[in-house]
Amino acid sequence: MAGIEASMESKYERLQHILRDMGKVVVAFSGGVDSAFLLKAALDTLGADNVLAITADSETYPAREKAEAIKLAEAIGAPHEVIPTSELNIPGYAENPTNRCYFCKNSLFDHLIPIAEAKGYPHVVFGAIADDLGEHRPGLQAAHERGVLAPLLEAGIRKSEIRHMSRNFGLATWDKPSFACLSSRIPYGEEITARKLSMIDQAEDFIMQLGFRQVRVRQHGNLARIEVAASDLAELLPVAETVHAKLREIGYDYVTLDLLGYRSGSLNEVLPASEQAVAN
Repeated sequence: MAGIEASMESKYERLQHILRDMGKVVVAFSGGVDSAFLLKAALDTLGADNVLAITADSETYPAREKAEAIKLAEAIGAPHEVIPTSELNIPGYAENPTNRCYFCKNSLFDHLIPIAEAKGYPHVVFGAIADDLGEHRPGLQAAHERGVLAPLLEAGIRKSEIRHMSRNFGLATWDKPSFACLSSRIPYGEEITARKLSMIDQAEDFIMQLGFRQVRVRQHGNLARIEVAASDLAELLPVAETVHAKLREIGYDYVTLDLLGYRSGSLNEVLPASEQAVAN
C-alpha cells in the first residue's frame, strides 16, 4: 500500500472488508476507471476463484471499449465473460427519457443476476462511487431495487482516489478519460437508433485516431457538435477540414466545434435543475 495516503488506505481497507463479507462476486465490468479498480480490488481480496467479470456488449458500447475491457481483464488475471445485450430492445429506452439509465441498468442486472445465481455467486456488484451521491443517477435506483451492491460507494471512495490508487496498483486505466454509453450523446427526447449510435461511434473513433483522448460527438438531429478537452481546442483547428470531411462522409450535414470544450453531461445543461443528471 506504499504511496497511498492514510485516508485512502483506510477507505481501501473498508472496501476489502465489504468484499470479504460478500465472499464471491460478479462484477459488472465496462473496462472504465471505476469498474476496473473494483475488479482489481475484488481479485486481490477474494482471489480469482471467487470473482467473475462480465462485460455487456451492445449497440451503445464501442468496439474499442470492448477490446480494452477484454485486454484489461486478461492482464489482471480476471475470469471474464462478454455477453450480448441490446438496450434498443428495452421498452422505453429508445424514446430516450431523462431516466434512460434506469432502463439500461435494470436490463443489465436482468442479465447478470441469473448468471450469478447459476454459477454460485451470491452477489452482483457495480462501480458506482461516492461522487455519484447527490446527483440524479437513475442507475442507482435500479441497483437498489434489484439488490445489486456498490462497494466503492459504500466505502466512500471518490474518483480522484480511485485514479490515485489505480496508478499505485499499476492499472492502465488510472488516467483513462471518463466514458459513458453512446446514447448519452443524443439529447433527451430524441429517439435513439442503431444508425445514430453507429455514426457517433465512427465519428468519435476517427477523432481519437487523430490523437485526441477526451472526445464527445453530441448529435443534434443531423448536426455533430464536437467536444474535446478545452486544452485541445486549438489542436483541432488545424485538422478541422479533415474532421469535417470525414463526418460528412459518415452522414452528418453539419459539423461544429463546441467552444467551451468537453463538459461531463453537457446535454443536461438545458434541463430544469430538478431533472439534471450527469451523463458523460
